[in-house]
Amino acid sequence: MASDISTIFPRVLIVSRRTVRKNKFVDFVGEYHLDLIVNYGAVPVIVPRVSGVHMLLESFEPIHGVLLCEGEDIDPSLYDAELSGFSPEEIEEIRRLHASDIAIDREKDSIELLLAKLCLERSIPFLGICRGSQVLNVACGGSLYQDVERELSKKCPEGQRVVHMNYENYDGHRHIVKVVENTPLHHWFKDSLEANKMDIWVNSYHHQGVKRLAQRFVPMAFSPDGLVEGFYDPHVYNPEEGNFIMGLQFHPERMRQPNSDNFDYPGCPSAYQEFVKAVKAYQKKLNGSAFVAKTLKLNEDVEKKRKVIGRSFSIARDMYSTRRGMLGEEESELEVGAKFLEANTALSLQQEKRLKQMGATVRNASVYMERLKMNEEKEKLARTMMGKMSIEQLSEIVSFYHMMGRISSEVLERKLHYLTNEIGG
Repeated sequence: MASDISTIFPRVLIVSRRTVRKNKFVDFVGEYHLDLIVNYGAVPVIVPRVSGVHMLLESFEPIHGVLLCEGEDIDPSLYDAELSGFSPEEIEEIRRLHASDIAIDREKDSIELLLAKLCLERSIPFLGICRGSQVLNVACGGSLYQDVERELSKKCPEGQRVVHMNYENYDGHRHIVKVVENTPLHHWFKDSLEANKMDIWVNSYHHQGVKRLAQRFVPMAFSPDGLVEGFYDPHVYNPEEGNFIMGLQFHPERMRQPNSDNFDYPGCPSAYQEFVKAVKAYQKKLNGSAFVAKTLKLNEDVEKKRKVIGRSFSIARDMYSTRRGMLGEEESELEVGAKFLEANTALSLQQEKRLKQMGATVRNASVYMERLKMNEEKEKLARTMMGKMSIEQLSEIVSFYHMMGRISSEVLERKLHYLTNEIGG
């Protein structure tokens, strides 16, 4: 029964945070996050912050979503930041004020950055809260303020300065943010906004934040000092279709009325609700793809014949590319391919293109070799050009091809689904 349930509900990976209790390390995840994920219909799977786990992430498959939340400062070397702009006195003051947050946890960094990049590569739904939003930004080539108060807020006019954390009033602390129009955040909180205003009061608990927002992202909210408080990828936002990549610097899950579980605004849990909606849709897509692949699987005899014909073409390609003669034992294997070509005189364009690429006909052998040489030259030129590009430019290219890959996958899935229906009909 347990195994059946695990296949029904989608799995959301959450990396734990480490603390010390009774002289021993303890891994934990905030209960609010777990409650919301479960209430909306997904199963939270806690990834322990243990040495070597970043090498074992495949064991947590299937992954239908990733939620990253609290934790210590991210290693500055991961986004080329330096503390050289601070005086020794300022560095010491930062360490004193934020003693519980400034310790760098490289193992947690490794685990979470790998998960973030995995989500970006596979279009797995991702929600980053607080540190999680910072991890997402760094994974995409963005950078962070080492200390928001000293690098940003103190340089602002008095009326624009913001207190982003209050150690003495963790849950009750609030500061104002301005919501960007026509973003998911605006949609979630629009019924709570006053006339002609875009302001809401949020709970936050951080001393670092987004400095340079990665190019693929669009801001959803700013604090008065100019800090980005929320962002998302508009090209990967469609929860109904399983698309969701978002980061929130503030804590909507903690925005609750005193001594109550009632939220400050009806829109507070919406990020989790829409995230889990995307997670469910992503799981459905995965299961659908698996079903299509299963229904189109060749039977054993046909698969065996395909391999024999493929072997024949491989030998032919090798002969043409190396200009060598035919070996005695290869004659019978080549004959299989020849008979196949004779039986398929009316080849489809796709078959003809594939055979040409393989060098399966003498007529196209020289063209095939020239194309290989040309591709090598193009690759060498591309590597040289990209080596001169900035991180931002490369991030933008990756984002573009990621989007094209996602679109291609969706179109392919539709075509396979149509083909499956044709076979079934």
